Amino acid sequence: MTASARPLTPPPTTANGPWAWLRANLFSSIGNTILTVIAGWIVYQVAHGVIGWAFVNATFEGEDGGACTRENAGACWPFVSAWFGQFMYGRYPDAERWRVNLTYALALAGLVPLMVPRIPGKLWSSLYVLGVFPILATILLAGGVFGLPDVPTDSWGGLLVTLVISSVGIAAAFPIGILLALGRRSEMPIVRWASVGFIEFVRGVPLITVLFMSSVMLPLFLPNGWTIDKLVRALIMVALFSAAYLAEVIRGGLQAIPRGQFEAADALGLSYPHKMGLIILPQALKLVIPGIVNTLIGLFKDTSLVLIIGIFDLLGMVQAALSAQRWLSPATPMTGYVFAGFVFWIFCFGMSRYSLMLERRLAPGGQRTIAKAAYD
Repeated sequence: MTASARPLTPPPTTANGPWAWLRANLFSSIGNTILTVIAGWIVYQVAHGVIGWAFVNATFEGEDGGACTRENAGACWPFVSAWFGQFMYGRYPDAERWRVNLTYALALAGLVPLMVPRIPGKLWSSLYVLGVFPILATILLAGGVFGLPDVPTDSWGGLLVTLVISSVGIAAAFPIGILLALGRRSEMPIVRWASVGFIEFVRGVPLITVLFMSSVMLPLFLPNGWTIDKLVRALIMVALFSAAYLAEVIRGGLQAIPRGQFEAADALGLSYPHKMGLIILPQALKLVIPGIVNTLIGLFKDTSLVLIIGIFDLLGMVQAALSAQRWLSPATPMTGYVFAGFVFWIFCFGMSRYSLMLERRLAPGGQRTIAKAAYD
């Protein structure tokens, strides 16, 4: 039998497979072996503590905090079960919570076709999400029309408020941020100075100060008898605050576009809106997807600051529940904050993974391999 006719044999296990990967990545040298052992010990200790607190030593049944006061008690899950409705809906009437659930369902009905690349009809999904859904959501949540009982925003709370503020803030901040970024690069001095002044002023003050001013100082400048809903004020301020940060992220993408792209668009005789909308902005936004998503994640987490003006979001409802005398126990605060943190983590992690998928899908040519490696 000639050498060319010999049957192929699989590579040795030391060169391929899980053992080869472990040897190449974790035990390739004495130093890496020591670091792997130390890291494994740390992971074991952390996992042992988390599992022991959340499951082994946790309390799963009880009517009050007294059930969670035993020695070495872990998580007090009856506290979360008893207050779960308030954490999700705030003080929204129990009989009307179906309206909140229907709003969530309508939101998913528009977002899923819009965010999944393989589903067609992106134009219609965008029109629904940006035009139809906000009207339906306002009618369902606020009521007062079509026989729906009126539910004031003072009764909204929990995850409902967190999602309302973050979604409205994201939807409003993105176009405003684009306009501010374009305005800062404008050749018209008045537009450029106004954009720069707004961006630098907003970025120079913390969000707590902006929210506090909107709640306490703004009513002093309104005519007698005029008032603006507290939640609406928070929505406006959060959107404007986030728009200033988004503007700088988008401006970085605009500056990364080669000058030849601008000159080519001018050579084609395109107007300024067509040049930006068809040539420049699509390229710039693709370049700054990580920065945009990072800003939006920060916006989602900053919604917890609305507690300073008396709006009880998810974290605010957890803090309010901790003051209940019935559930006082050493394990209750930790359980409540871990639950709130886990909910925030789910949404932030989802946004992060979706942005990585977009980077991989939109990366040009040779960069897709790098983007895929980051996604995996």
